[in-house]
Amino acid sequence: MRPSVMTRSFVSATAVVGLAVGALAGAGTSFAASAPAAPPAVSAEAFGTLATNNLGLTSKQAMNIQRWVTGWGYTGKIDGLLGTNSWKAIQNYLAAQWEYNDSIDGIPGPNTIKALQRFLREHSGYEGPIDGIAGPGTRAAWANWANYMA
Repeated sequence: MRPSVMTRSFVSATAVVGLAVGALAGAGTSFAASAPAAPPAVSAEAFGTLATNNLGLTSKQAMNIQRWVTGWGYTGKIDGLLGTNSWKAIQNYLAAQWEYNDSIDGIPGPNTIKALQRFLREHSGYEGPIDGIAGPGTRAAWANWANYMA
């Protein structure tokens, strides 16, 4: 009878250890799966991809705009990428001439686009609403202006 009690105890202990190990293994994967993703080591903004917004212009057209805004504070490279510094210069121009009254932050947000639309209405045939949305009409008029600046 003794060997049977010892066997049952051994089998029971082995089962308990097996269940505990299985529970820990399952818990480890469930905790790992629910952990938040680590942030990227280098953000895309560090490379300027998020800060560049040509509003549909080609590189050549954007270079025309950059040349134009050198008189409004743009001192960067003429590289065809309308980034933060390009937009700050554009905002400087819009603030001086086209009722832009928001931050000179280099972000072409709705207020920047509204002022740009007022400018484009006067100089590039824009006929759409002054709504701060850079839709197809705004982009087409912007491209016309960029071509005119060539």
